[in-house]
Amino acid sequence: MAIIESVTLDVPDTAAAERFYTAAFGLDGQVGFRTSDAPSTGFRGYTLSLTVAQPSTVDSFVASALDAGAAVLKPAAKSLWGYGGAVQAPDGAIWTIATSAKKDTGPATREIDGLVLLLGVEDIAASKKFYVEQGLVVSKSFARVYAEFDAGTGPVKLGLYRRRALAKNAGVPPAGAGSHRITIRADAGTFTDPDGFAWEAVRSGLTAK
Repeated sequence: MAIIESVTLDVPDTAAAERFYTAAFGLDGQVGFRTSDAPSTGFRGYTLSLTVAQPSTVDSFVASALDAGAAVLKPAAKSLWGYGGAVQAPDGAIWTIATSAKKDTGPATREIDGLVLLLGVEDIAASKKFYVEQGLVVSKSFARVYAEFDAGTGPVKLGLYRRRALAKNAGVPPAGAGSHRITIRADAGTFTDPDGFAWEAVRSGLTAK
């Protein structure tokens, strides 16, 4: 079973990116940075999502992201599925912070339950088939709407959404062109998927559950 070890973001200034992500989310190792000026306009076709335990923790991470220089895309609010919001980092990456809980059960923490990479794709069925062929294992699938893969012991879980739906969820128009400005590092090999997302082979010591 393929395991995602981390993702690498193309950013204009790696030192500035490290400062932002440390201050905003306290991430350590799951996200790396590479200097790049590859052209990219509009929606890059993906979001990174932090899942947490309760609404007050969502608010805490949104607040620290804004203090560190992020911009609000969707203010944190209740929805049918829980509570969450979306912000855009100074490097342009879009982050959502969400919980399935609608009420707090205790004080806010800085604990992250999961990191999810959601790719916006044109054809869920075709992309799911492609990834299964690369060694990923489907854990959830809802027709041609959504697919999720087992993360094993890896720190990053992969999900597939329709591009337009993912952009709407992030609060941005779906149009975009140029580089995705992200590379997925995993033990699945080096390849580019049907929607142009690049994967880079690493020797991961992580294992399936």
